[in-house]
Amino acid sequence: MRKTLTVFSAWIAAALLAGCGTTTTPTGAASAPPADKSLILATTTSTQDSGLLDELLPAFTRDSGWQVKTLAVGSGQAIELGRRGEADALLVHSPAAETEFMAEGTAGSRRLVMHNDFVLVGPKDDPADIKGAAASEAMKKIAAAEAVFVSRGDESGTHAKEEGLWTKAGVTPGGSWYQSTGQGMGETLRVASEKAGYTLSDRATYLSQRGSLALDVLSEGDPGLLNVYHVIEMTKKAGQLVQPDGAKAFADWIVGPPAQQIIGEFGRAKFGQPLFTPDAGKDESTLGQ
Repeated sequence: MRKTLTVFSAWIAAALLAGCGTTTTPTGAASAPPADKSLILATTTSTQDSGLLDELLPAFTRDSGWQVKTLAVGSGQAIELGRRGEADALLVHSPAAETEFMAEGTAGSRRLVMHNDFVLVGPKDDPADIKGAAASEAMKKIAAAEAVFVSRGDESGTHAKEEGLWTKAGVTPGGSWYQSTGQGMGETLRVASEKAGYTLSDRATYLSQRGSLALDVLSEGDPGLLNVYHVIEMTKKAGQLVQPDGAKAFADWIVGPPAQQIIGEFGRAKFGQPLFTPDAGKDESTLGQ
């Protein structure tokens, strides 16, 4: 039986033991998919907090008959679930960690899905004066001012990107000004807003929650802030309970035309711009150009 990470609540463990999915059968469907057509998707909190999964997963179930149980965690934790055979497919955005994981040989294909970008956000009065600065310069200014910076601190793709920015800036963050939530993007944004601090966010989650936040985008557009998502299929080399058929069904679907169209339109009506750019079949080296 698949073990769940201790960070998950009892209700998630119960759902896994029951082998059921959380995606609701779309209204008007003739019947629910068979119980054995249920897969586990480990993904990042940004795909959940932005609302993208609410658009994608019902459409996938309708098109494929597979129901999906979602575990929304940081990319590092999602990869660990795959490594332990506790997820069938991964949708993650931590390229360096993904490359290392793929080299272990327990995963199947890894395919480009979409991208957006990261933004540095902070209070309107901008005490560290980072508005318009390049990302590494902004990080230096935040550290020099000892302005509050709220980190996810959860081994997510966003956390990995933040650590890379500190390294590039030549700064080792620490002290009372540098605070960690150990939680997802939505909660971290909320804490940063409450503390009038800075944080690094994927643009989609920030835009989806902007109305409840006292935070502005202060640094953006740096090529180093590109945020790329891949789908990874797991195989039975990771564990005998992995369902490669479900993994392949999801991966094939999310890089196919119906899903790519949903991704390309998501957020346009509400925010005046799509929150993600669909990238299936593109040369990854050209992204952001």
